[in-house]
Amino acid sequence: MIRTMRRFRARPGAEPAVERAWQATAGRLGGLPGNVGRDLLRDAQDPRSFVMVTEWTDESALRGYERGPVAAALADTLGPLTEPSGADGVLVMRDSPGSGSTIFVDVALTVPADRRAEFDRGYPEVTARMARVPGYLREDLLREPDSDVFHIFAEWRGEAEFFRWIRDPAHAREEAGPIAPFLLEIRRRLFHRVDHPDSSREPSSGKESDVQTTTDVLIVGAGPTGLTTAVELARRGIDCRLVEKRATPPGQADKAIGVHCRTMEIWERQGIVRQAMDAGIWLTGNMVFVNGHETHRMSWELPELPYAHLGLPQYETERLLTDRLATLGVRPQRGAELVGFTQDDDGVTATLATAAGPETVRARYLVGCDGAHSRVRELLGLTFSGGLGRFPQLFMLGDVDVDWDMPAGHLLRFMHETDGRMDGMLVCVPLRGESRYRIATLAPPRFFAQTGGQDAPPGFSEELAEPSLDDVQAAVDRLAPPGTRVSNLRWSSVFRISHGIVDRYGEGRVFVAGDAAHLHPPAGGQGMNTGIQDAWNLAWKLALAVRGVAAPGLLDSYETERRPEGEEIVGRAVRMAFTDELDRDDLKRQFLQEMSMLLSYADSPLVGESLSAPDALRAGPGPGDRAPDVGGLRRRGVRHPLRLPDLTAGTGHTLLIYADGSADAAALASIGTLCADVRRWTAGQIDVYLLLDPAAPEPALFDPPVVRDADGEFRAAYGVTGSALYLIRPDGHVGFRSRPIDADALGKNLQLVFGGAR
Repeated sequence: MIRTMRRFRARPGAEPAVERAWQATAGRLGGLPGNVGRDLLRDAQDPRSFVMVTEWTDESALRGYERGPVAAALADTLGPLTEPSGADGVLVMRDSPGSGSTIFVDVALTVPADRRAEFDRGYPEVTARMARVPGYLREDLLREPDSDVFHIFAEWRGEAEFFRWIRDPAHAREEAGPIAPFLLEIRRRLFHRVDHPDSSREPSSGKESDVQTTTDVLIVGAGPTGLTTAVELARRGIDCRLVEKRATPPGQADKAIGVHCRTMEIWERQGIVRQAMDAGIWLTGNMVFVNGHETHRMSWELPELPYAHLGLPQYETERLLTDRLATLGVRPQRGAELVGFTQDDDGVTATLATAAGPETVRARYLVGCDGAHSRVRELLGLTFSGGLGRFPQLFMLGDVDVDWDMPAGHLLRFMHETDGRMDGMLVCVPLRGESRYRIATLAPPRFFAQTGGQDAPPGFSEELAEPSLDDVQAAVDRLAPPGTRVSNLRWSSVFRISHGIVDRYGEGRVFVAGDAAHLHPPAGGQGMNTGIQDAWNLAWKLALAVRGVAAPGLLDSYETERRPEGEEIVGRAVRMAFTDELDRDDLKRQFLQEMSMLLSYADSPLVGESLSAPDALRAGPGPGDRAPDVGGLRRRGVRHPLRLPDLTAGTGHTLLIYADGSADAAALASIGTLCADVRRWTAGQIDVYLLLDPAAPEPALFDPPVVRDADGEFRAAYGVTGSALYLIRPDGHVGFRSRPIDADALGKNLQLVFGGAR
């Protein structure tokens, strides 16, 4: 048996006409050869959205319908009544195993009208719990019109994962508990996806008749920024497509090396930090020499940092992120280049050039992570504020072994100045391997001659000859300690530095991130790490928008929060490019700033606080600040202490409610109600924990879970006393804080993010 499900959305006020059109056609459908079922379902959470379900004995019967007059008449009738959209397309399934691994489960259940409020309260919590189940991807809640029958239509990565979950007797209690009473009598059907290229006719206006594939988010560019965006969307069950014009991934270290401390924290959340540490080398400090004399030295091994600064070639970074993405069921499509796109109120239609020919993709959103020569940036008409700056010098890179007596693990910068002006620079970054370094320095004069007197383009210049080992040795002879020798040149390249930031980070449903949005000198490895931070900020907001629970201005906050940071980083990198150091008086703060550990979104309209006194929570992180890591947390049943990231490692917001022995009894008694409220306000996209001081009595609550601040680390780092709360965003920044607990102010703040859920 073959099942098709076509989703479309009625124009405002046209819902009754859509139902009448269906009723007029359903009888004709039932009379077609091979038709065994037909239903029109409505989205229980969006009354204007419909799903047309048809079932057929085989694919031949389905093709006969799609190519016949009934399908054409239905499309013509529904066209004026529905919004033009192809973002969800048609889903074709069979009730026996197909070629793909994705499966769909249709659970039909009855919700009596007098218990609808009970079901509506419990369902958002169930979807939030299910998001953490391995293999579960997403689901829709559909309803048969004028009926108490609902359909939970869920997508799973594979049959094995679904049955592993369903056969666990604890699953009903752990995930489905809030609606378990409604699941006592259900009808369950299992389907497998079918590739069906003939299913292109949509019951819409026909604008998207040439669309070949659909997705929620199309990501252009499979570098670190694009891969991070895809990982974060896939972790949240959002369907995404990642395309890359390069046919093969890079195989040499011709780009970023340094992985910042903050990026390491992100990788811990994404599940690749161990693999990164295994593949990389710790960068333990830096030394600067001017005219042969050491001007300063600093250790980067700071005890307050959860992770140190890692050295890892960018091709390894891309490999780790690609492998992680594969575990989430997504693989980059290589050899696919964006040619153009158009956008409307409902989505983006993009054209790709592939080896198999042109392909048209319909997506709700598009993210351009396609680097310094971004096609997305060009098509959006974005310009660089103040113009694109270019350094006049040409530089060269080389991967060599260096024989010298220098501290291992240190980034070394050698500079030469004449009359206070820098006229020579050599930067040496350690790589994994004995005595192996990445060398960056000014290119020999002959490379300028090879440009024919023309301005060399920014980036790596493949048209120029590769520097030789002798070229590298000549730079080392001039700037490095006497007697230093280089050998084993693995590769080399000439490049030109450009710098700038775009005037805006997106338009409509299209955004840019990473090098598509900002270009920097390579000082400090800012380009790759800043791009990862862009993706880290944007992806969780896109996920909420796709789910339909985002507040109207949520996606605008991406530019509001990230562009000022990009502007500051570009400016700082340009200032530092040809100086021995920006600020010698406070090297530690400068290092923490370079590592994004001091990054704050304090000026964001999304963050806020409610304090009983101006100095309340003064010792803790402010709104928009990075939420610091703490340890020494204890949870009943767990033998080892926990860290705060153990509580905030999910894909949604985390609310931390704190109380000590002096906390107001009435405030503690209301925590259970507050917990239920915030889950309702956020459509279940939140985890809540009660953090208790060691001496605080434990209230008689089933929810939220209780964690003890056994060593007082949270109290000290967050400056809390009495009762207080901190709302931690999915990107690890403080969204809201209050002392004492202010439920009304918290609700107003959450509405800035989850306006669509209220």
